Amino acid sequence: MPIAKLIIELDIPHAQSLKDRRQVVRSLKDKLRHSFNLSVAELDEVGAWNRATLGIVTISSSTSYLTSQIQQIDHAIHRISATLSAEVIDSYAEILPE
Repeated sequence: MPIAKLIIELDIPHAQSLKDRRQVVRSLKDKLRHSFNLSVAELDEVGAWNRATLGIVTISSSTSYLTSQIQQIDHAIHRISATLSAEVIDSYAEILPE
């Protein structure tokens, strides 16, 4: 079964503390989990309060479905992060074959 992964780097300019950063990341993760059947994890260490890296993984029997879903997830992340006053700096998607 193919697996799709998406790495997202976020800039959170208004974060003045670890609490501010966690609030944005937790909200984004919860909204993604609610909208899509996926797994989300924070990948980086807490080195900077205004940066975060998220790893997103989903699996399906269809590569074409995964391609479509990753595009929808990426679009949703841009939309949700804008409402949370965060900015997507970079995103990298990859579909790993069987």
